Amino acid sequence: MARIYTLVNQKGGVGKTTTAINLGAYLAQLDQRVLVVDLDPQANATSCLGVDKSTVNGGTYEALLGSAAMPFVLLNERLKLSLLPSSPALAGAEIELVEELAREMRLKQAVAPLAEKYDYILIDCPPSLGLLTVNGLIAARDGVIVPVQCEYLAIEDSDN
Repeated sequence: MARIYTLVNQKGGVGKTTTAINLGAYLAQLDQRVLVVDLDPQANATSCLGVDKSTVNGGTYEALLGSAAMPFVLLNERLKLSLLPSSPALAGAEIELVEELAREMRLKQAVAPLAEKYDYILIDCPPSLGLLTVNGLIAARDGVIVPVQCEYLAIEDSDN
């Protein structure tokens, strides 16, 4: 059964994607079967792992909307590293899911059948607190990793 971790922070540029990719590659190098789920419409994890986001046909958008079987891309068979890619179309999922029942459970339900195939599933969230991030948090069965940038503005109290 896979350990599922979500990488989340509402601030952009703090290292969520970098951490997800590097942690995934490191675990895969240790002979662990790893799936990186790109839940960000910017699709940076997808691009950084060598997949052209403009050619993604079947990814997290389709998985959340239940319109296709769970697609993934095996990036490196030797390393056992896979990717559930994203594309800019994922930005529309938040709007399309507004009327759906249990919309916050979509990613958890989509990833559940994959838990037997992988040792680790790492979910890279967008820099927001919207429905995509809520889906990522609910899917995180084993923990949440919150990368932070060590600088003044990262800890500044926004209420003052």
